[in-house]
Amino acid sequence: MKKTFLLLFFTATCSCSLNAFSDSGKTGYPIDQVAFTSVKIADGSFWGQRIKAARDVTIPLAFSKCQSEGRYENFVKAAHPSKDYKVTGFSFDDTDVYKTIEGASYVLQTYPDKKLTAYIDSVLDVVAKAQEPDGYLYTPRTMNPEHPHSWSGDRRWVKEEVLSHELYNLGHMVDAAVAHYQATGSTKFLDIAKRYAECVIREVGPSEGQAHVVPGHQIAEMALARLYVLTGEKKYLDEAKFFLDYRGKTAVKDIYTQSNKPVTEQKEAVGHAVRAGYMYAGMADVAALTGDSTYIKAIDDIWENIVGKKYYITGGVGARHAGEAFGSNYELPNLTAYNETCAAIAQVYLNQRMFLLHGDAKYIDCLERTLYNGVISGMSVDGGRFFYPNPLSCDGKYHFNSDNTIERQPWFGCACCPSNLCRFIPSIPGYLYAVKDNSVYVNLYAANTSEINVNGKKVVLEEETKYPWNGDISIRIASAKTSDFRMMLRIPGWVRNQVVPSDLYSFADDVKTGYKVSVNGEETSGTLVNGYLVINRKWRKGDVIRIHFDMEPRLVKASERVVDDRGRIAVERGPLVYCAEAVDNGFDVFKFVMGKKPAFTTVERPELINGIIQLKAEGQVLEYDNDGKITAKDATLTLIPYYAWNHRGVGKMLVWLNNGVERLDY
Repeated sequence: MKKTFLLLFFTATCSCSLNAFSDSGKTGYPIDQVAFTSVKIADGSFWGQRIKAARDVTIPLAFSKCQSEGRYENFVKAAHPSKDYKVTGFSFDDTDVYKTIEGASYVLQTYPDKKLTAYIDSVLDVVAKAQEPDGYLYTPRTMNPEHPHSWSGDRRWVKEEVLSHELYNLGHMVDAAVAHYQATGSTKFLDIAKRYAECVIREVGPSEGQAHVVPGHQIAEMALARLYVLTGEKKYLDEAKFFLDYRGKTAVKDIYTQSNKPVTEQKEAVGHAVRAGYMYAGMADVAALTGDSTYIKAIDDIWENIVGKKYYITGGVGARHAGEAFGSNYELPNLTAYNETCAAIAQVYLNQRMFLLHGDAKYIDCLERTLYNGVISGMSVDGGRFFYPNPLSCDGKYHFNSDNTIERQPWFGCACCPSNLCRFIPSIPGYLYAVKDNSVYVNLYAANTSEINVNGKKVVLEEETKYPWNGDISIRIASAKTSDFRMMLRIPGWVRNQVVPSDLYSFADDVKTGYKVSVNGEETSGTLVNGYLVINRKWRKGDVIRIHFDMEPRLVKASERVVDDRGRIAVERGPLVYCAEAVDNGFDVFKFVMGKKPAFTTVERPELINGIIQLKAEGQVLEYDNDGKITAKDATLTLIPYYAWNHRGVGKMLVWLNNGVERLDY
């Protein structure tokens, strides 16, 4: 692989920022997501900073790792197979290339860049040469067919439901190819992906002579539904539905891969949390496109199980390191929580689709919680260091790493999380707005300019806000080709004194927050429907909506059924969960006891970790003296947003704080 490929990219102007992608066909959902390309996040804003970090640091880093870690070399070898090649790495390493191209394509869709386009094109030349004549493209087998990767089996598909990841690779390939096509108009990657998809359709299915298998790691279901929407070719949707309908009917029946029973009989989130989230999102896509109500009933039940019993306060999921899996109901340990970054991304996909199906703000409330806490905790603010697991407590080490420490890493051998962030972060603008008929849903609040199609007529909105640091938002109608539309403003659950849409967590203080909304200076009460304040009026250019959310620090308690959180409280402010980190406190944060009714002060720190707001609260540090007696010393605790921890070295960290002397044993 020639170094000139990387030089082409790194000498690019890097003026390219995020882009969005928009499917040309109908998704089947009753509500339409506003395309990523239609929303421009303000530079320097909270999300503008993160998109810039992904554009300038994360994506170039991922491309460089594809070269240095041998990802490109695998494709070169597959183009020239040899029995002398020793196949190493993981069976899904090809997806690092695909995911990075997908993220770069989102960047290109808004900010075209000829050098970046040429670099991707050169990578695709290498990928194309690795494809076998019948369309099969899986380098762990093709580079050395006589001695393929140990996870691959001796022939195609035989280990798909266990370790081979052949269909997982297909899913990420298709997602990236669709994004690349819509960014560039080139079918170069799309043609490669379609050939592999058609190979799969020929060889995997229910008929005689086909391999009767389903994906061991789901994502192909979402991707094939997306390919159907783009092309209108029903064979892709049919294959996606087969992958779902045939679960529980193959030889492998395993909770780990959610193949223990048919999907329509599943009511609880189980097994590998990333696989599960991708499958549930794929079920929503296929349900929307086919009208299969049994799928919807199943994912409704599963969603209720997650949010009511298996959901961390950070919006993360996956309690167990073993199997990177959901635990039992209410099994939510903190020190050993796994909470893989990819699993949080999967929860965003699921919650967005649940909203598009049902139109209820509770799904966006959960999406927001996961996004601001469980997802961005996985990437440093500069875009160059990462977490794979995201525990809610740290004693200075992590008990499952080979070096027994937990610290943000510049990369991982299993690089699924950094490369997944490459493709996810640039897509964030697509989660801000949605449309149904003449209703415009404002789901997430961020400084941006958007162009929204309302019944075929363009409406331009300009939003100014410093959210999530304060709750003041201004939305101006910059232009409108129609005056006849309803504004649906999400009033977050945390404003309405609801932590999550279940009894898993609740506020533990007597603070009462509220909100105010005005149009052109006149306060309006509107009508609250499914968590949205509905404003129905004749809109004109220049109209301004002003929103104020009370943004006070709040104490949160968990259900008594969560054993690990008994006698503890957590602190939130707005959508952000806070934590105590050793570097900010001159005492052991594990021994700090929060007062029953603490008075919080907020401290703006624009120079710290890209600018944050700290919280300070009074309490006491309890310790044993030389005589073995407990002593109490007054202390001020400093807290920072959870996503910002571990930017300043390794040390103790705590989300769930002691709220009584009975819990000094963490």
